[in-house]
Amino acid sequence: MRSSCRYIPETRKVFHLSCLRFTARIFVQHTPHPQTGQQHMSTGSTTTSTDTYDYVIVGGGLEGLAIAWGLTSRGEKSVLVIERDQLCGGMTGKSSGVVRAHYGTPSVAKMGWKGTKFFHDAPEILGDDCGFRNCGYMVAVGEENVGNLEATIAMQQGLGVDVEFIGGDKARELWPGLHVDDFAKIAYEPLGGRGDAPMLGMAFSVVARQQGAKIRQGTTVTGFTRESEADGARVTGVTLGDGSTVGAGQVILATGAWAAQLGETIGLDIPVRAQRAQLMLVDPGEPLPHVPVLSDLVSLQYLAGEPNGDILCGNSDHHDVHWADPDNYPNKADDDFIEWTIGKLMHRLPDMPNPGLTSTYAGCYDTTPDYNPIMGPSGIDGLFLAVGFSGHGFKIAPAVAEFVADLLLDGDSSDPDIPASDFRLSRFAEGDLTRSLHPYIGAGEMR
Repeated sequence: MRSSCRYIPETRKVFHLSCLRFTARIFVQHTPHPQTGQQHMSTGSTTTSTDTYDYVIVGGGLEGLAIAWGLTSRGEKSVLVIERDQLCGGMTGKSSGVVRAHYGTPSVAKMGWKGTKFFHDAPEILGDDCGFRNCGYMVAVGEENVGNLEATIAMQQGLGVDVEFIGGDKARELWPGLHVDDFAKIAYEPLGGRGDAPMLGMAFSVVARQQGAKIRQGTTVTGFTRESEADGARVTGVTLGDGSTVGAGQVILATGAWAAQLGETIGLDIPVRAQRAQLMLVDPGEPLPHVPVLSDLVSLQYLAGEPNGDILCGNSDHHDVHWADPDNYPNKADDDFIEWTIGKLMHRLPDMPNPGLTSTYAGCYDTTPDYNPIMGPSGIDGLFLAVGFSGHGFKIAPAVAEFVADLLLDGDSSDPDIPASDFRLSRFAEGDLTRSLHPYIGAGEMR
């Protein structure tokens, strides 16, 4: 996750960490990502209770906008996106924007690989580079995870992913000053890197509108309309906060961490919970060179270079899960998290000359019990789910657009490596979860 932030200089405080060579300048106010706030798109018309669309997408975050683009790219023009706030104004604005194919679930790895290739071609496809920087992606493990990494890389290579093993010297060449002595095996994706989730979402929205989609912002969906009051009756549209309705051939729920709340209004149990994630930005004390994203599965952290030279520090240890209300949660990192993360960072980059804490922030993943998305029919006719992306949504969004369009228009996935059954809602009730083939000790299903 990632966000823009600013200081209120007169209220800066010193956070004393006597055991660490680190000055912490505590972040005191969060501001939205610039892309989230600078583009407000008019709808061009006012929706009334008589409006009906073939597809109504609830949620104007990255996945909802990707789906709108995917449908309109297939020639569907009767598409409406409804967003309660502003486009990409929820958790999309806090995405860390990592581009990689490194997953232990083959279908998700293939989606990540499709996404990686998409970002390289985004200027031609969308007319926008979406902030993509091809800095590469590294993942490193200790001795206990060597076998899991080797098996995972073999699986990914079988899917066509461009990934290779590298040695410690090469890793230090890619990221100068990196402490690698406790890395037993390192893999590298040369085509990986970083992008910008709000920029990608806005690019999807622009092209989707050019292709016929309509978008409404500042409009809350409070529930669903149905053919009758009977259990299981078909969904025929959505109810808005002002009491009006919009009809739909299919309603597509793409509301991220808020999915379960809307599901409850129709008696549908959607197993998605908001998991709070804390991050921090560190000034290393000197300009950071062009470095790859690093998934450090020894220290259970991920590190990435920011355009301004800061280091983004995220957590890959998800044993101590913090569930949250996505509308009301602490929006900056806890002091204990800061101290813990600084210790891990200093171990991995011990030679930073004068590191300082620039800012911290927090967001929420929309997680499922197996940390993989739900994409498919809800079990109620007329309602389709695209939720629970569990932190993977940015890098797989281009593939999600294709996959969801395939399911809605053709009834099945067009890619045999991405079977629709992997993402069905019923897998949870059936006890047939979509798991990594070789989960890492420590990082587990977040890979």
